[in-house]
Amino acid sequence: MMHQLKLRSLAVFAGATALAAMTIGAAAQDNKPITIGFSMALTGPLAANGKQTLLGMKIWEEETNAKGGLIGRPVKLVYYDDQSNPSTVPGIYTKLLDVDKVDLVVSGYATNMIAPAMPVVMQKKKTFISIFGLDVNSEFNYPNYFSVLPTGPDTKPSFTEGFYELAQKEKLQTVGLVVEDAEFSNNACDGARANAKKFNMKIVYDKKYPPNTTDYSPIVRAVQAANPDAVVVCSYPLGSVGITQAVNEIGYKPKMIGGAMVGLQATVFKQKLGSKLNGIINYETWVPSDKLLPPAAEFFKKYQARAGAEGVDPLGYYLGGWGYAYAGILGEAIAGTKSVDDAKIADYFRKTTFKTIMGSWSYGKKGEWSKGAMMQVQYHGVKDGTDLEQWRGMAVQTILTPASLKTGDVIFPYEKAK
Repeated sequence: MMHQLKLRSLAVFAGATALAAMTIGAAAQDNKPITIGFSMALTGPLAANGKQTLLGMKIWEEETNAKGGLIGRPVKLVYYDDQSNPSTVPGIYTKLLDVDKVDLVVSGYATNMIAPAMPVVMQKKKTFISIFGLDVNSEFNYPNYFSVLPTGPDTKPSFTEGFYELAQKEKLQTVGLVVEDAEFSNNACDGARANAKKFNMKIVYDKKYPPNTTDYSPIVRAVQAANPDAVVVCSYPLGSVGITQAVNEIGYKPKMIGGAMVGLQATVFKQKLGSKLNGIINYETWVPSDKLLPPAAEFFKKYQARAGAEGVDPLGYYLGGWGYAYAGILGEAIAGTKSVDDAKIADYFRKTTFKTIMGSWSYGKKGEWSKGAMMQVQYHGVKDGTDLEQWRGMAVQTILTPASLKTGDVIFPYEKAK
């Protein structure tokens, strides 16, 4: 009898132990971090923008975890440096999904880094949110792709439409196109060609240059010889800096120049170029105007306090805030669906108007914004040196388009702002 009681006690104990182990295991599973994987340009020519994007995302991660995480679980960013090199991207996403087994993936910064990830993501049927990818989904038509970039549905022309509107108001008739032969810049200049037709301007120069160009003087001299009224430049950071320097060194003075030059938005390049920026009219996606700043002020205070120690853009206006909003909308979808299921999250994106520190938007065709919010801004009165204060407000930059955000009038022609 005693023997049977002992056996029963052991059985009860074993059962209780197993139940406890299962409960602990379930609790551990419930508390397992929600992992969000991506590549990011942390070295190479895109790093100035990639690093500020990452800091914005990290601030979102920290704030989210301080509030208890999402759906009862902490969040964890899992990322690798793509070195600004598109060839590294497919391998990174394969590792994230097959080895790290992350719950969700998002893109790294920039069109050229996003496109190579698409085939891997599509094969795994993952929902994919991208940051600052121009018309990437036009080639793939992937239903679970969603872009964070204020182009609106008419993606390619959006970068230069405001530039052409200004040219038309000044009765300019001819345009030259300078194009870096890379994914983003080719897309942007496809849009510039469409805008030339729309605004009835004749293209008198339209040539590509290779991304590894080091001497931009021959390019500038060639477009100068064609003598267009306006010059649209579609370029990535090194090209944007090189062309701006060459235009100033040669003394080239078209009536308007700029349009779709990536890099000029980052503080490191603004400070490097200084007064050489004066007169250029170029796209921006966010500037510290009184019309835009209030919802983002608290974030930028936090970002700028950390920027020095993190070794990133000291202001973060170009991509810091967008990185924060980018992670934030995914977090909202996780909370809204109470899930990390890709299909449910994609469905949430299709139905939702997101309200963020960088503005509000919803999604339409091909995962692009249903309404655009791109700006054209002119730089003027910029001083040489490392004075950050001139860039904290609107003293040396004026929003020219769209009309709803306009802060002043164009200085025309270009040389008047020199």
